[in-house]
Amino acid sequence: MELARATNRSVRLRNRSALLTRLFLDGPLTRQDLVRSTGLSQPAVSNVVADLIDEGLVAEAGAAESDGGRPSMLLRIAPRFAFVIGVDVGETRVRVELFDFAMTLLASVEYPLDPARTEPDLVAGHVLAGIDAVTGPAGVAPADVLGVGIGVSGVVEQGSEAVVHAQALGWDRVPLERLIAAGTDLPLHIDNGAKTLGQAEMWFGAGRGARHAVFALVGSGVGASVVTNGATYRGASSSAGEWGHTTLVYGGRACRCGARGCLEAYVGAEAIIDRYREARRGRPVPGEDEESQIAALVAAAETSATARRVLDDTAGYLGAGVANLINLFNPERVVLGGWAAMALGDLLPAVREAAGRQALRQPYGQASIELCRLGVDAVALGAATLPIARFLTAGGVRR
Repeated sequence: MELARATNRSVRLRNRSALLTRLFLDGPLTRQDLVRSTGLSQPAVSNVVADLIDEGLVAEAGAAESDGGRPSMLLRIAPRFAFVIGVDVGETRVRVELFDFAMTLLASVEYPLDPARTEPDLVAGHVLAGIDAVTGPAGVAPADVLGVGIGVSGVVEQGSEAVVHAQALGWDRVPLERLIAAGTDLPLHIDNGAKTLGQAEMWFGAGRGARHAVFALVGSGVGASVVTNGATYRGASSSAGEWGHTTLVYGGRACRCGARGCLEAYVGAEAIIDRYREARRGRPVPGEDEESQIAALVAAAETSATARRVLDDTAGYLGAGVANLINLFNPERVVLGGWAAMALGDLLPAVREAAGRQALRQPYGQASIELCRLGVDAVALGAATLPIARFLTAGGVRR
């Protein structure tokens, strides 16, 4: 009898998970849509949907268009059922965003980071201040927050608590989860920022519909998220995707990681600015920060042959890096994201051309190379989906 109860409960949770996931990713949908997309029977869908409506997880969203006969009722995720917080811990700022359960952005706050002041305690303090700053004015109580997702530069070692290794920030085995948990009781979910960007683009952006894709994050640093058969590839200790630290030029430019010739040493924002400075014979690049300096480079390229050459070289380096991804992983899509990739978006045709010269013809011919669709908020948005992903997998039951 106990085994039967356990089995029934397991089946019901699995059905709840399937229906909630479809509604979250593809809603609004009718009950008949859910029958077709999940393979569940009409009675099973009706029973589970009734429970989800009673619990406030799902709401009716009006009648679907009908060709005749009784119209079907559309169903959607109830936006005010719960809230989630997404955090982007970058190298130049900490961005904290509040979303409702339908992933509508409700509030956002940013805290600039001085590259010389990236102490873990300071970053944790910004995260905690940001949580208060976005929830307080919105009137969102801690009990209504499903969790806080955090995307961070560097390797995130998962375990009983997440530990971050980020050489660019000077972090070695930093217990970031413990530092943030000291100031909040909210559930915390920490992952690499390229991986959270990849999840956001898979769910809502340029990755939708793909089973094999690579999402490249190009900002101050460079990383990637590899998705194979719909799941993020993590490797033995979750460090898979450190694309920026693959060797592009043996013995080449010094990289912040301590090696030489890394891709990041050529196409990371800091490296692009350094190459432009060198091309200007040491003259400083206009602008107060990396973003304004990259913008100045792009603007100067309209009239300056030196700036144009730096951008052309950047497209070539980036194309070679993309070709490596295509040859290694045979993706359907390579999606370029991150603030620097967006700022250099006009280089996309040249990046495609360079990748075509370097990649094997057959896998290159099967792959599309495009910009991300979610812009600079993709890391925080993807981080906010981390608590939701766990909630959906659990069948809509808080753990």
